[in-house]
Amino acid sequence: MYQLNKVDKKFPGVHALKAVDFRIGRGEIVGLVGENGAGKSTLMKVIYGTYQPDGGTITIDGRTVRFQNPRQAMDHGIGMVFQEQSLITNLTVMENIFLGFEQQFVRWGVIDWKAMAAAAKRQLAKVRLEIDPATVTSKLSFAQRQLVELAKVLTLEERIEGDLVILLDEPTSVLAREEVELLFRLVRELTSRASFIFVSHRMDEVLELSDRIYVMKDGEVVDVVDHDTARVEEIQHKMVGRDVDKEYYREQKQKPYDPSRVLVQFDRVSVAGKFSDISFDLHPGEVLCLVGTEGSGREAILRTVFGLERPTSGRVEVKGKPYHRTSAQEAVARGVGYVPRERKVEGIVTGMNVYENMTLSQMGNYASGGVLRIDREKALAEEWIKRLSIKTPDIYKDCGGLSGGNQQKVVLAKWRSGGSDIILLDHPTRGLDIGAKEDVYDMVREMSAAGAGIVLVADTLEEAIGLSHTILVLKDGAFQKRFDGSPGDKPSLYDLVHHMI
Repeated sequence: MYQLNKVDKKFPGVHALKAVDFRIGRGEIVGLVGENGAGKSTLMKVIYGTYQPDGGTITIDGRTVRFQNPRQAMDHGIGMVFQEQSLITNLTVMENIFLGFEQQFVRWGVIDWKAMAAAAKRQLAKVRLEIDPATVTSKLSFAQRQLVELAKVLTLEERIEGDLVILLDEPTSVLAREEVELLFRLVRELTSRASFIFVSHRMDEVLELSDRIYVMKDGEVVDVVDHDTARVEEIQHKMVGRDVDKEYYREQKQKPYDPSRVLVQFDRVSVAGKFSDISFDLHPGEVLCLVGTEGSGREAILRTVFGLERPTSGRVEVKGKPYHRTSAQEAVARGVGYVPRERKVEGIVTGMNVYENMTLSQMGNYASGGVLRIDREKALAEEWIKRLSIKTPDIYKDCGGLSGGNQQKVVLAKWRSGGSDIILLDHPTRGLDIGAKEDVYDMVREMSAAGAGIVLVADTLEEAIGLSHTILVLKDGAFQKRFDGSPGDKPSLYDLVHHMI
């Protein structure tokens, strides 16, 4: 049994964990839920050895342990599958799986690549992933990379005695339903030799998978709920300290869009290997949602609007004019803003502070005679921090240190403060808690009411239905069906699923 007793952790100005008790037994799957800032990430990092507790004790099978770093945690069977993924994309799959442990394959000072590949195949078989271990990781889908992460953690079996404890940090955040079901089957099978701590904001999945659920708020465990008695509404209430707004997707704020003008026009556009013969118009004030399974072409369409994919046929017009060079620079100059799904990789620049991230796409507006007007940058950041209620100690905070919801607000502020009126949202609520999601929904409604056109790839079908004026269903890169999303006349989940699969 792995157990934490009265564990405390403080940072300057923040009491992140307050006398937390937590336990997980052999073969258990324990859920961990709470709003961003509730203390989940800090607790996971204490368990994994990234942080050392300021008080309390950690025991494994009755023996007190104290990890100074993740390597020591791994030596005791603690592994972690990261939300943002820890794989190095320009290395091969087998190099990632055995990163830091290559010495076992060294013969006479040279790596035996054949032996490494054979060992990697054995690890990949544990997660039912049939790929060439010599494949460069960047060529894999997000779901495949997630399984490689899990295979990498399972190498601990060969290096330690006893059972494993595996931390799953938002492992399903951008997976299609069939990929989620595969992951859950694997996790259940692996409980014969591992226990799992499952962190997710998707309450239905937490209830489906977990034996017990720990609910955190403001650094404390406020409840522990058994699977048989767990109810989504009760858990949400304990997380946020209030009832969740019944108008969750702000449908009462949905206003008609302006059909007389077109911001973006796709005319029979194709991108080889991604999607084919897609046509649609985006109007001011319209929220247009692209719905489909992973690989249906949704994300590629967003990237084409933003100039990151070059059409192989058809015509893309932005505000009545075709692209000349099909580049992100031209898209930004036309007023297009892009909020990508992997915000830490493509959305923000970690290491740069809040005000630098906000003005990054519009530096020309803050330069005079080749000199940056930093005072104007700071003033803009202060204004948007207030407008979007961004939780940050100050404008100098490293953006990488903010919660996921506040990072998302910084990315939205970057585009809206620069005057972007075409906003592309790729899973904008991925990994966000209930309160942060509601903030994003409010921003979507406000941008729509201000006349911005929004193309959305939603995190769930319910989100797509709730937010959209128009829904386009895609399958295998081809258009299937268009639905009107007027309040009171929205399609059902079955309507969408019927055309998706």
